[in-house]
Amino acid sequence: MAPRRPRPAAPRVRPARLGDLEAMAALLGHLFSQESEFRPEPALQRRGLRQILRRPGQGRLLVVEAGGEVLGMVSLLAGISTALGSKVAWLEDLVVAPGHRGQGLGRLLLLAALAEARRRGWRRVSLLTDADNARAQALYRSEGFKPSPMRTMRRLIER
Repeated sequence: MAPRRPRPAAPRVRPARLGDLEAMAALLGHLFSQESEFRPEPALQRRGLRQILRRPGQGRLLVVEAGGEVLGMVSLLAGISTALGSKVAWLEDLVVAPGHRGQGLGRLLLLAALAEARRRGWRRVSLLTDADNARAQALYRSEGFKPSPMRTMRRLIER
């Protein structure tokens, strides 16, 4: 009788920790290398991640892991809507490592982020996605997100 192989650990979502910083920066590197507007800059990504981790009232970072390996992440950043008269959130940086895509980990992260927003009493979750990222848009639509008629505009503030 052949020995049994150990069963792979089931993926689970948990709050990110400082010890996850390098894995999250690497995930952001994957994300930003496929987006036209951003580019990977690991030192900047680590700095931004540290700021979120140190200020849990301003946002939350969640990771999905299996077998002790971080396979994906998502961030929720808090804001206040004058239209709703309440706290709201921006969902950003939903990314799964390239070798682990297509396994439902993105949906797992998205559902955990929505549950976190609900727990915190945030009334709306907004997000941006690349116009040509049909796969991500299908995921968001399947969980109740709708396109907004508003147009995103940006301006960087010079230092």
